[in-house]
Amino acid sequence: MQDSRNPYKNSLETAFRLANEFLDSLDSDPVGVTASYEQLRSAWNQALPEHGEAPEKVLEELHASARPGLMLSQSGRFYAWVIGGTHPAALGADWLTSVWDQNSGLFAVAPSGAIVEEIAGEWLKKLLKLPTTSSFAFVTGCQMAHFTCMLAARNHLFRLTGWDVEADGIFGAPGIRVVCSDQKHATVNRALRMLGFGINCITDVPSDDQGRIDLIQLEDVLARESNTPTLLLLQAGDVNTGGFDDFKTIIPLARRYPCWVHVDGAFGLWAAASKTYAHLTEGADQADSWATDGHKWLNVPYDSGYAFVAHPEPHARALSQMATYLTHDQQARDQMNWNPEFSRRARGFATWAAIRELGSEGIEELINRTCQHAKEIVHGAGQLEGVEIVSAPVINQGLLRFHPRAKNSEVSEADHFTEKVIQNVNTSGEAFFQPTTYKGRRCMRVSVSGWRTGEIDVRRTIEAIRNAVDEARRSQTAS
Repeated sequence: MQDSRNPYKNSLETAFRLANEFLDSLDSDPVGVTASYEQLRSAWNQALPEHGEAPEKVLEELHASARPGLMLSQSGRFYAWVIGGTHPAALGADWLTSVWDQNSGLFAVAPSGAIVEEIAGEWLKKLLKLPTTSSFAFVTGCQMAHFTCMLAARNHLFRLTGWDVEADGIFGAPGIRVVCSDQKHATVNRALRMLGFGINCITDVPSDDQGRIDLIQLEDVLARESNTPTLLLLQAGDVNTGGFDDFKTIIPLARRYPCWVHVDGAFGLWAAASKTYAHLTEGADQADSWATDGHKWLNVPYDSGYAFVAHPEPHARALSQMATYLTHDQQARDQMNWNPEFSRRARGFATWAAIRELGSEGIEELINRTCQHAKEIVHGAGQLEGVEIVSAPVINQGLLRFHPRAKNSEVSEADHFTEKVIQNVNTSGEAFFQPTTYKGRRCMRVSVSGWRTGEIDVRRTIEAIRNAVDEARRSQTAS
């Protein structure tokens, strides 16, 4: 019987039971989805209901229909994309965030939501070794972190030309160019499109075998139009190799020109929190803005991203908005003045909880441990016959390529065989990978970001790869 004093109690207890059933399955069930599109679609294929149902029944039905189509990305053997799991305190905090249901755009609407972001934002800057005077925003992910940082950059760069982009827009505005590596992440293109620049403003600079921007060619590009305001995009952690641009050399070079330097550090910026890997981010603190994720290496629930801007003035000019019907606080931080959203989830609670659970030592250990596991998987699989290590992990990313016989197979033959091996691993349910194309060749990307990955998972994964290679060779021989 429903408790009239708390109409949520029964449904929350049902959700709690179903959630634990799912979490209990992470080490035993197939990591990937085994149901087809048609099977999944049929599970949800219902007419618009005319009559309602009890909340508990709705949740049971939701769980039953959704479960076959849920990827076990929280498993310790999920390596397909840079996706973390969820630390216990962060998950609990996220549940409470939903229960509290605070609209965290203004301090006046949700004071605790605003204050926890102030605190967590300061903690993040210390962890990531960023200037303490930087402004910041809690956004949905690195895509919107790029968008937020580039909004500030757009304001600043147009201002250099005497153009007020917030008042006059971009039609008829002076030209601005974007310079970046040919290995930039796809979210950069999307952010530029949303900002009205268009991808034709991009000048791609060639990269080396780790995806790092070529210094000599970059200098030539910057000098070619030395007076044109420029948005220079650098990488802390290439999405395929984990490679880092040479910040300590590039950023001083960029300072000779009217440049705004933005760092895409979706996961790699977290290397700064580890004494073992912090050297990779040396000099990055001299950039103008930085973007990273929380739902990758920090392992907080989706959706969570962070934008940091070294110059609060253009950040605020690009986003702040006043309205007579709103109560703007003069002392506390109104989040809407730093974020693309008015109404928004109180994302700071989960971030605060994850950092509080781990502490800086725990975060450093998480980074070191996942990097070590990535190296173990790549080098362990690399010892198998016909397996090529295309890129050994710099941090937690690596690339493997599979050859049907010797490692000098034809490119197309190895491409096909690599995809077959990945398919076999995924079908086994023991682990989950995805292919990527790097420098024109199909590879298997090994991405270790989840906190649950351990030595047992590493051993199971290497064995799954071994079995998948053998199966692919048997299949090839039989055909």
